Amino acid sequence: MSPHAKSRHLTSRKSSKSVLRTRAAVLAAGMGASLALGAGGAFAADAAQGNGVLSVAPASDLSKSVQAQADALQKAIDAEKAAAKKAAAEKAAKEAAAKKKAAEQAAAKKAAEKKAAAEAAAKARQAAEARQKAAEAAKKAAEAKAASWVTPVASYQIGASFGLAGNLWAHNHSGQDFVVPSGTSVRAVHGGVVVKAGGNGAGDGPAYGNAIVIKHADNTYSQYAHLSLVKVSVGQTVGTGQEIGLSGNTGNTTGPHLHFEIRTTPNYGSALEPLAFLRSHGVKV
Repeated sequence: MSPHAKSRHLTSRKSSKSVLRTRAAVLAAGMGASLALGAGGAFAADAAQGNGVLSVAPASDLSKSVQAQADALQKAIDAEKAAAKKAAAEKAAKEAAAKKKAAEQAAAKKAAEKKAAAEAAAKARQAAEARQKAAEAAKKAAEAKAASWVTPVASYQIGASFGLAGNLWAHNHSGQDFVVPSGTSVRAVHGGVVVKAGGNGAGDGPAYGNAIVIKHADNTYSQYAHLSLVKVSVGQTVGTGQEIGLSGNTGNTTGPHLHFEIRTTPNYGSALEPLAFLRSHGVKV
């Protein structure tokens, strides 16, 4: 081989190696890999020159093979990156969704607890208000009950009691005596209508002296006897505590006092224990 021809051959080898280095850097086996893939590279001894220099297959074929492998590898790398990116995005989305769901559940639980607490507080408040109203109503009712019934005289001493036996009465004592001086103001123990009034016990007999009987709304009757003065008449409406006469000593008595009865009818013989009745209507006696 002439020096000129040898120079061209060496230049060709350098060019081919440069292409391989540039395009096949990703291939660990270099040209050996190209040969393993059957890219057409072949080596032969230059027997004619006798210098043992190897020749390489055309660079274009080798370049195409290397480029194809590089492209395939790059595609695989890109696909792997895309898959990893997609998986990371899906994982992040799932985590975000889980966090959102947990936050929503926590918020819902908190709201439910708050609502339950508010409802419980409202119920407790309503119950307290109901108890307070009931207590106030009971108090008012008791006050009204107490105010609606009074004793027949404001100041007194307790005398002969109901049911007492003795020679002063044909039968047991039918009422309660309130010992007061003659001329003491006598008042209606409760509002009602006068059904009896006058002498002779207002029809119940001379033992009662001057007397008054008042019918009340609950169909009970109150009687006031031994009066010195009657200040009301039959058919007249009277109010609780209204003065109806003055105490005295008329009829069958041993001294000035007011004889008081509670009856189930306007007539003698239907009397109830008067003090127990008044107490049951809130009167302190």
